[in-house]
Amino acid sequence: MTKKPSDKVSCEQQDKRWRQFIERLCNGNELPFEEHWREFRQIYAHRQEVDGPAPAWWPGEHHLLNSNIAHFMKELGIDNYAELHKWSVQNRSEFWQKVIQRLGIVFSKEPAVTLDLKDGGVKDPRWLPGAEMNCVDSCFTAAADKPAIISGRENSAEQTIVTYGELEQLVNRFANGLREHGFETGDNIALYMPMTVECVAAYIGIVRAGCRVVSIADSFSPQEVKKRLEIAGACAILTVERYTRAGRTIQLYEKIKEAGVPRAIVIPADAAASGDKTDWRKSDLSWDVFLSLKDTFDSVAGGPGQVSNILFSSGTTGEPKAIPWTHLTPIKCAMDGHFHQDIHANDIVTWPTNIGWMMGPWLIYATFLNKATMALYEGAPVGEGFVRFICDAGVTILGVIPSIVRAWRATDVLQWDEWQHIRIFSSTGEPSNREDYLWLMSRTGYRAPVIEYLGGTEIGGGHLTGAVVQPASPAAFTTPALGIDFIILDEKDKPVDEGQMGELFLIPPAIGLSQKLLNKDHEEVYYADCPAGPDGEVLRRHGDQVARLHKTFYKAQGRADDTMNLGGIKVSSRELEQIMETHEAVYESAAIAVQPAGEGQEKLIVFVVLSAETDAATLKKELGIRIAKKINPLFKIHDLIITRELPRTASNKLMRRKLRSRYIEQKSDSPST
Repeated sequence: MTKKPSDKVSCEQQDKRWRQFIERLCNGNELPFEEHWREFRQIYAHRQEVDGPAPAWWPGEHHLLNSNIAHFMKELGIDNYAELHKWSVQNRSEFWQKVIQRLGIVFSKEPAVTLDLKDGGVKDPRWLPGAEMNCVDSCFTAAADKPAIISGRENSAEQTIVTYGELEQLVNRFANGLREHGFETGDNIALYMPMTVECVAAYIGIVRAGCRVVSIADSFSPQEVKKRLEIAGACAILTVERYTRAGRTIQLYEKIKEAGVPRAIVIPADAAASGDKTDWRKSDLSWDVFLSLKDTFDSVAGGPGQVSNILFSSGTTGEPKAIPWTHLTPIKCAMDGHFHQDIHANDIVTWPTNIGWMMGPWLIYATFLNKATMALYEGAPVGEGFVRFICDAGVTILGVIPSIVRAWRATDVLQWDEWQHIRIFSSTGEPSNREDYLWLMSRTGYRAPVIEYLGGTEIGGGHLTGAVVQPASPAAFTTPALGIDFIILDEKDKPVDEGQMGELFLIPPAIGLSQKLLNKDHEEVYYADCPAGPDGEVLRRHGDQVARLHKTFYKAQGRADDTMNLGGIKVSSRELEQIMETHEAVYESAAIAVQPAGEGQEKLIVFVVLSAETDAATLKKELGIRIAKKINPLFKIHDLIITRELPRTASNKLMRRKLRSRYIEQKSDSPST
């Protein structure tokens, strides 16, 4: 669409009107948020058709002069962000070399070059050949007396500060404990617990000792824990006996016993009662007994491609993909945090997450490699306690998940301009909602933008995001991540135009991109049958459906494959279907995810062909119980539809896209919607 000059003037006038509206708010003329939302919609009612989504935040002088991206652009002599991204993907070796220098990555042996494509090409590049390193050494370049972690918990106003020096001593005690209890370099050790100081220290200690972390989310059932331990070949697990969240007690030790884990290191629920282990197995050790008294340890160094962490992400079959992170992956985490979340050494960073998902390890590396401080809250992030903790800890960069933002808004726990210290929000895990995110920005008087962040475990971070040198629009993305590029193709494998949607394909190489899987064929999963790019580029499948909007804005539209995102957790449709089809009344089933309002959180919709008579309400309840027990209690069935048959292709492949379209059309035609 050609933009008329009058449209440009109109958009400039609308920008001015919105800024004046914000100024009135900041001068104490607070209005109910409904007034903000009404004003925002009225001002920008037609803007998206000519200038893309409406910004609600613009970079100020500080962002344009003092952000990490601004300094990097000045260093390179580049004065336009689009040119910076273009340079970063056209000069990949030089870009990553400069990133390594900026982050101060520590090597025990320097690399010969940054990137070697001679043997494996872009699919299997050699990064930093000849180097020897342990990524943990780069986590402790800050001053020993600088705060590394600020920790708080539910139902308590007390905070604990752990310095970098104290954290490193605890890390070393854990690494020595591994040696003293017979663990060897290369052993796989699982973590199945909340994100706490002990969890962070154990994670780093395992990697420092040359072992591999097996990350398992603490929401998983014993069956799912067992499955992941078997895939990874874990020889032991670290867990907590139990913990309480939002008034509910979660018994993790009982779960690992049910899973049949051969050996466990257990953090007692009550330190004062750590001697009472009458129900513990003889093979298991308590945390205090396991820790060594020796608090120095020389990191086990090796090639940059050595595996340091095994994480899981569901694919399109019932078995989760086991994705290895290497000692290179932290560089990607820290680079994204440095440039896109704009983490500085004086920042305090938090993200409600778990060590079982990539944002747990990401938070560790993005914080410590940037010499910043991490804030950890032991408790539910949706309540008033978390809001108080963010205030008291002085958090400046807050990672959020859309469902948590929705809960804050629904319960009214966060008041106008309450988070004085926060300068940046960043959102990942689920599709966002514009109204919720405009509300979130309003809680800081519109001082803090929301940097959307989309990526994956197999990327080590994000591929689509935002930047503080660009205007921010609620629930919209503005740029590919630096150092990585992609193309969006339609169903005919042609690049989409503005206003169109398609499947996103990555253009390798980039540090952080996986180069192998432990239990699947990497080539088959990511490259087989991928089209070539318009200039013959090798393309890599990722599975995101993305709309390319006007003026370089983007919007996430869910998954293009059979993977869905439920409450920030990826799960394959087939994984759910296999569980449901064990029910005696289910002949076959199909699980899909939809966004009922066209954006926001994905909901699980189930289509069922019956083999025995039953009613939809009863079946929905019974299938929900099975899914909660066998896979994850966080997964809820939003709607269940009984049907006579499921649509299939001539080759008998289930047509889930057709089911999505059918469901959305039915609901849009319903008088109640």
